[in-house]
Amino acid sequence: MKFTRKANAQWFGGGKDGKGQLTTASTVLNKTQYSFSTRFENGVGTNPEELVGAAHAGCFAMKLSFLLGDAGFTPDELNVDSTVLFEDGNVTEITLDLKGKVPGIGKDQFAEVARQAKETCPISQLLKAKINLNASLV
Repeated sequence: MKFTRKANAQWFGGGKDGKGQLTTASTVLNKTQYSFSTRFENGVGTNPEELVGAAHAGCFAMKLSFLLGDAGFTPDELNVDSTVLFEDGNVTEITLDLKGKVPGIGKDQFAEVARQAKETCPISQLLKAKINLNASLV
């Protein structure tokens, strides 16, 4: 399987006083605002680290679902929080906090399949940052 996805970023003005907007081909993001304050403070809008976190959590959850299926399990729910650590100008660490409801699976097998998903999901493979995983069944 091979495909491409497209997104666009526009930036207007200087780094600290400027502002930008992000648009995806799917239009899920459509001129969504981002700025210095949304990235480094708590302004209204999004930021690159938040988007990376969402992409990573989504990719990981989907990969885990496929791997669980390969192992004979169908999850009722996989809930993944992604925390992206930005320090000294770099994304240095991402922590995935997973809570899964998977009928019939044991704790150890769940942890192992989750580890495999962390290692093999395409977004994990893309990132240079340290990736932590905390997995638990509910």
